[in-house]
Amino acid sequence: MKRTLLCLCLSFASVFSVADEGFNTVKTPQFDVPEIGGGVGFIDQQKERAIGEKVFRQVQHQLPIIHDPWLEDQFMSVFSRILSQTQLGEPIGLVLVRDAQINAFAVPGGLFALNSGMVTSSRNMDEIAGVMGHEIAHVTQRHYSRSQEAFKGQGLLALAGILVGAALATQADGDIGGAVMMGTQAALMDRQLSYSRNQEREADRIGMQFMYGAGYNPESMADFFETMHRATSRLSYLPDFWFTHPLTTERMSESRLRTQQFPRVQTGQNVPEFDIIKWYTAVLSNQANERELQVLAANQNYAGIVALSEFYYRQGDYALAQQQLDRAKKINAQHNLIALIQTDIYLGQNKLDDAEQSIVSRQRIVPENRALSYKLAEVYIRQNKYSEAERLVNRFVRKNDRDISGWLLLQQAANLDRDNPMRTVNVLRHRAEVQYWSGDEDNAIRSLIHAQRLAKGNNAMSAKVELRLKQMQDERKLKI
Repeated sequence: MKRTLLCLCLSFASVFSVADEGFNTVKTPQFDVPEIGGGVGFIDQQKERAIGEKVFRQVQHQLPIIHDPWLEDQFMSVFSRILSQTQLGEPIGLVLVRDAQINAFAVPGGLFALNSGMVTSSRNMDEIAGVMGHEIAHVTQRHYSRSQEAFKGQGLLALAGILVGAALATQADGDIGGAVMMGTQAALMDRQLSYSRNQEREADRIGMQFMYGAGYNPESMADFFETMHRATSRLSYLPDFWFTHPLTTERMSESRLRTQQFPRVQTGQNVPEFDIIKWYTAVLSNQANERELQVLAANQNYAGIVALSEFYYRQGDYALAQQQLDRAKKINAQHNLIALIQTDIYLGQNKLDDAEQSIVSRQRIVPENRALSYKLAEVYIRQNKYSEAERLVNRFVRKNDRDISGWLLLQQAANLDRDNPMRTVNVLRHRAEVQYWSGDEDNAIRSLIHAQRLAKGNNAMSAKVELRLKQMQDERKLKI
C-alpha cells in the first residue's frame, strides 16, 4: 500500500515522449490568462521560491529520485515548452520520482515532480503536457498562497512540513504505514489543501491554453480525466491525487466542452520516441521485467530492444546488453540513447578507449546536450583527464546550481587534480553541493567549514567558501 507522499499536488496518468522536433506550430488564439502579480497572496514570491528550494532538498533526501541526465532532459524539453507560454521565471526544477503510483505534484516557487508510474501508464506525450499544463497553471495563479484559510502567516511553510513528513510514510509497511498516510491525509484535508472547484476549473482552462500554445492537443487533458475516472472505478482505493484534485462528472464534461474552442491539433505526433522514453523509464524504475521486454524485442519493437539492452546492462550482463544494442543499431544507430548505453557497456568492461570513441563524436555534434556531455565527462574522469571533464560539466552547473549529477562529476574530477594545492578544498566544496542539494544540509555545512579551515591563506578561495557557507547556513534556518 505504498503511496506517493506529496499530496499537495495533482496526479495525472500520462507518458512522456521526446520533444526534440515535430511540434505543432499553428498560431495560438488569444485567450484571457489572468496575471497574478507579486502583491497577491500572503506569501511573497521570494519566500515561495525559498520554500520551494527547501522542499526540493527534502524531496531529494526522502524520496527515491531517478538521476538520469538523458531521461531528465526529455522531460525538461516538454516542461520548458509549456513554461515558455507563461510569465514564470526560472523554475526550481523538475524531478522524477521512482514510484509506480500515478502521481505528479507542483510546489509554489516552481518545483515540479512526476512519478515514474505516470510515465509507464501514459498513452502519449499530449497527456503529459496536460498534466504539466494543469500543474503549472496552479503555480502561475498562486492557488496555494491565495488560499486565505490554509496559508495565513507561515501556512505555506507548515504545508511543506506536512508534505515532507508524509514522505516517511512511504517508507513504512503494513498497518503503521497505512495509519501514517491516513493521518497525513487527514492533516492535509484539515488544512483545506484540496483545491476549490473554481481553482480546478481555472487550472484546467489555463493549463489547456498553455499546452495548446506549446503545440499539444488540449483534448488530451479531457481524455486523461475520463481514463482516470474509468481506472479508479475499478480500484479499492483512490490514488493520492484524488484527495487534492477532486474530479467530478461535471468537471469532466466542462473540460470536454472547453476543448472545442481550440483548433484541432494532432495527438501523439512522435509515438516511437514516446515509446523509447516509456520503456526506458520502466527499466530505470524497476517496473519492467525481462519477459515482457523480450516479447517486445521479439516483435522488432525498437523501444523494447533498447530497453532490454539497458535492462541487461543494469544486470551486469554486458554480453547480452551488447547483443540487444547491436540489434537496435541495425534499426537506428543514430539515436543518442544508443551512444549512451554503448558507452556504459564499454565502461562496465573498463574499455575506456572504446567508451570515448562511442560518445565523443556524438557529443561534439551537439555540445549543448547535457546527457552526452556528462557521459563524456564520466569517461574523461575514468581516463584521468580531469580538466577536460571539468570544462564539460561547468557550463551546465553554472546554468543550474541544483544539478546534483553535475556536482558529483565535478567532485570526482577535482579529486584527480593532485598537483592543485586547493585540491582538497575543491573536493569539499563540490561534495558540499552534492550533499546540500541532496537534502543532507548538516553534512554539507560541515564540509564547507572544513574547506574554510583548509583555505586559510588563500584569500580568494576563503572568500568564496565563506560566502557559500553563509548562504547555506541562512537557508538552513528555514525550518520545515
